[in-house]
Amino acid sequence: METSDILKKVRKIEIKTRGLSRNIFAGQYHSAFKGRGMAFSEVREYQFGDDVRDIDWNVTARFHRPYVKVYEEERELTVMLLIDVSGSLDFGTKKQMKRDMVTEIAATLAFSAIQNNDKIGVVFFSDKVEKYIPPKKGRKHILYIIREMLDFQASSKKTNLKIAVEFLTGVTKRRCTAFILSDFYDQSDYENALTICNRKHDVVAIQVYDQRAKELPDVGIMKVLDAETGHEMYIDTSSKRLRAAHHNYWLKRQRLLNDTFVKSRVDNVSISTTDDYVKSLMQLFAMRG
Repeated sequence: METSDILKKVRKIEIKTRGLSRNIFAGQYHSAFKGRGMAFSEVREYQFGDDVRDIDWNVTARFHRPYVKVYEEERELTVMLLIDVSGSLDFGTKKQMKRDMVTEIAATLAFSAIQNNDKIGVVFFSDKVEKYIPPKKGRKHILYIIREMLDFQASSKKTNLKIAVEFLTGVTKRRCTAFILSDFYDQSDYENALTICNRKHDVVAIQVYDQRAKELPDVGIMKVLDAETGHEMYIDTSSKRLRAAHHNYWLKRQRLLNDTFVKSRVDNVSISTTDDYVKSLMQLFAMRG
């Protein structure tokens, strides 16, 4: 993609997603992803019912009457986006590519984060960590992230969520809120890694999928390509049995995926490329709020 085309696309995404995050998400994002630490704020005189463990003995000694430390919730968060850049994201049949939707969702979350004065960082992953952008604040940093999302070329087409999740657990020392944006097409077992990561951080899974992964249309002979392996084949979509088998395979995959999220206690949402992702994200935020 030409630099001028990328800049135009960045601007377009910024206008759309910054507006969304400002008008819709800022308040809900705030309540859904609260800072977990407590920061010392001030001292005040002891009142009946205060916890004696909060007494500030230095101030108490100075004024000869008890004073307690008052704490407030630390609002500043570190937000990490784990973005799947494997081959299967380059697929879309109706409205848009999965990768385009992932980029828009990531940008919306990023602008919501900086409006709350949070730092934002990114891990691009395939079956390895392709690129790590350490957390920083500010619009300039977010525009750099969006530009990278639009122009990034992964060196591998395969997926390994376990490697990405383990990298996050190791690289981010302080507790963060981490969004995994992926279609979750991964045969490897990452449940244990996800559980460990979610104990240390607050992990949220956002699955983006194309409708044809769920339902095949009856359009006769169709050529299909596995974007991660490069395997091509022809299928006859006029076969009811084939369409039913395809749908049942999707349902089985989704059950296994949901089981993984339940066991690892990870909040999650599934969004089709034909869905309004704003509505889906707001439902996710409301569930957590």
